[in-house]
Amino acid sequence: MPKKVDESKIIKAARSGIPLTVKSYTLPHETEVYLEDILAVFLREMGQEKLKDPLAYCLRELAVNAKKANTKRVYFEELSLDVGDEDHYRRGMETFKQDTLENIDHYLEKQKDAGLYVRVVFHAKGKDLRLAVCNNAEIVRREQIRVYDRIARSRAFDSLEEALSTVLDDSEGAGLGIVILILMLKRIGLDEEAFDIDYEGNETVAQVRIPMSEVRVENLEMISQRIADEIESLPRFPENIAHLQAMISDPDIELAEIARQVSTDPALTADLLKVVNSAQFMLPKKVDNIVEAVKLVGMRGLRNLLYSYGTQKVLGHDGPATKQLWEHSYQTAFYAYHLAKSITRKKHILDDVFVGGILHDMGKIIFASVHPDLIQNIQRFCTDKGIPVELFEDLASGLNHADIGAMIAEKWNFPDALIHSIKYHHAPSDAPPENLDVVLTVYLANVLCHYRDTGMRLEQIDPLALEEFRIESEEQLLRIESRLSKAFQREARSITAQV
Repeated sequence: MPKKVDESKIIKAARSGIPLTVKSYTLPHETEVYLEDILAVFLREMGQEKLKDPLAYCLRELAVNAKKANTKRVYFEELSLDVGDEDHYRRGMETFKQDTLENIDHYLEKQKDAGLYVRVVFHAKGKDLRLAVCNNAEIVRREQIRVYDRIARSRAFDSLEEALSTVLDDSEGAGLGIVILILMLKRIGLDEEAFDIDYEGNETVAQVRIPMSEVRVENLEMISQRIADEIESLPRFPENIAHLQAMISDPDIELAEIARQVSTDPALTADLLKVVNSAQFMLPKKVDNIVEAVKLVGMRGLRNLLYSYGTQKVLGHDGPATKQLWEHSYQTAFYAYHLAKSITRKKHILDDVFVGGILHDMGKIIFASVHPDLIQNIQRFCTDKGIPVELFEDLASGLNHADIGAMIAEKWNFPDALIHSIKYHHAPSDAPPENLDVVLTVYLANVLCHYRDTGMRLEQIDPLALEEFRIESEEQLLRIESRLSKAFQREARSITAQV
């Protein structure tokens, strides 16, 4: 279980100016979370909660680097290499990353046996906060020069966006976290002087000093404005779809009249028949009559299908990246529908969760259109650093793709259930209670689509979602994912056969 912070102890340390120290030999994920929780309490006590995300990134970067330095020492020792020798260092680093990733538990155990630790110090003094990450492996000159080189490189960039677009193409790759750390500090009004790394006593000490009187949170970076402009320039929702929506809302309208209006759009007709004949409806025979199809999906189902169809018509469906996004979205929709149908058995939300699943990532399409490579670069960087992608989107651009998608949905007057399933599909606990069940379903469906790829653990999943779907173990989660994955593959084969 993740360790709970003792808030009273932290508040006492913050108010009295006493340093608070956390020491770890292996720095597991639970300890990283614990450190971020401590940071949040310090910042809240100092009235600077808005600094949590950028400073949490800095803290994580320094802590992981310290842990990696310790791992490097035991790895080099095992290979009888001298970390201070230039030729040895070059030879060792050629295989360090691959070897340690494949057998990390072995090397963490070795560094624990060697007494190598990571020590994190939080020290609030007046209006200043000092975050120091120490490890008892001496930093060699080559490593220190490398850090200062990265600091120098960070001066070339004015924004996180620019760094992510440029530096991540660097084939060398290593050390990019320091560039981003300096840009994080710049984002809150500080310069590179706020960061330092040196050898003191018997410890390498990397520290960030935050004088709160000098802190200012930058306005959103340029990309945010470009995204806002892009959304503003989007065309209105297609007129024929808007007209159909109005017809559906009319209590006096005849079903046959709606069916006739649908049939005037061949692509929409094909889409509707494709959905009706999918495994979602489990019909005994194929339906090719549009009136019968409208009857089967019902007014609510048709209304939601139109939101999905209209969105894809405006945002596009071409290009490998966009095609991949929509494919993931259909899988999420399928998972969400079956989670609601088979586990929570909430039939009244089936249509909402299905369309919420289809539309949950539509903000990524706008994000990608503003900067085609940025999302891929962010994903690569976050995978390497173990950072949630949505958090780093926030830090890099001022908006994440969920916010962008919700802005589009609001512009097009989508119902609240769909807006909320888009906006909160990474943060379900923030969703309004009236649509929480829809949001939790789309959230878990999205998590399950990525579950095997990302290495996510049960404790990283929102507790509200686990409670909603009565999931108590990793094995249970894997069974659900496996069942949904096989059903989706059968569905895909069935559709391919029909085509």
